[in-house]
Amino acid sequence: MPFASIPEALEEIRAGRMLVVVDDEDRENEGDLTLAAEFATPEAINFMALHGRGLICVALAPEICDQLALPLMSQVNTSQFGTAFCEAVDAATGVTTGISAADRARTIQVIIDPASRPADLARPGHMFPLRARQGGVLVRSGQTEAAVDLARLAGLRPGGVICEIMNDDGTMARVPHLIEFCRRHGLKMASVADLIRYRMEHERLIRRAAEGTLTNEFGLFRTYSYASSIDPETHLALVYGHPEQRDAALVRMHSRCTYGDVFGSAECDCRNILQRAMRRIVEEGAGVLVYLHQTGPGIRQIASPEAGGLPQLISHTREYFHYKSPAGQRLLQHETGVGAQILSDLGLQRIRLLTNHPRKVVGLEGFGIEIIAQLPV
Repeated sequence: MPFASIPEALEEIRAGRMLVVVDDEDRENEGDLTLAAEFATPEAINFMALHGRGLICVALAPEICDQLALPLMSQVNTSQFGTAFCEAVDAATGVTTGISAADRARTIQVIIDPASRPADLARPGHMFPLRARQGGVLVRSGQTEAAVDLARLAGLRPGGVICEIMNDDGTMARVPHLIEFCRRHGLKMASVADLIRYRMEHERLIRRAAEGTLTNEFGLFRTYSYASSIDPETHLALVYGHPEQRDAALVRMHSRCTYGDVFGSAECDCRNILQRAMRRIVEEGAGVLVYLHQTGPGIRQIASPEAGGLPQLISHTREYFHYKSPAGQRLLQHETGVGAQILSDLGLQRIRLLTNHPRKVVGLEGFGIEIIAQLPV
């Protein structure tokens, strides 16, 4: 049974039906029953409790958590994947003990009601709100963010009810078992990775913030800085000549490496690659170097001074973001989306990509960018 496309998944969510959402393989790699919070009913909660067996939670956009004054359960989050549990609540009225399927459905309806206020909830309770990260799966590729993104993209209030799926023996259900689970219950299955790719292809992530010029040892470049809607960093494009007039412009996508690019660290070859790319572009007569900040999901956790000394930091970052790893693929998706939108803004459609690691780059078609060749730097 193939994964449903994201448009198919959104139809399920919009129609008030559950679907199974599957994590990336380097996270829990589990499947969660997922339902838009607006459609929470006693029957749906009972189905999750009976067949999902995991913890039933309600994933919420940050603005809903703020509206209802839902504080984080712990101000210092040391959980493995940083799931942002908030204070557990019950509806202040219309419930008994708070734990029955009807009571939990009632609490969810109060939480998702735009007219609700903090006084409408009793604390502590039996329903666990989860605070999604601003930016959704493009910032954190978790089940919390996926549930909120799916509801928002379906045109509903940004909140979803989720429940992990466990096997009969109490172990977590993985994809082979989840396929059979979906067949048995007539559900569709979607992946967080596909949701990330869908958002990258369908949302405008960058805007041109400033323009200027830069003269260095290689020549005169026009510079364009870009602000991103999903991270606080600025990305930069160095443009030489008129690449938009070329049939297939020469392009280098370079991820920032401060220790290498700026300080010439012996632990990496980043400065040499950066310089060779600029030299090649100038020799070509036209081209673009896109200088990307590595701000994809997870980068802040791994690329920090606390990771150890400089050699450890660089080796950890290399290992974490190896392009064959799932984490590396998420970063590649992030950089592909941001970089492709920058190239599109510069008027490019066909490119020759300078890279020492040729690979299949997916998702560019959605931005109107075609790679016709990958060339060593």
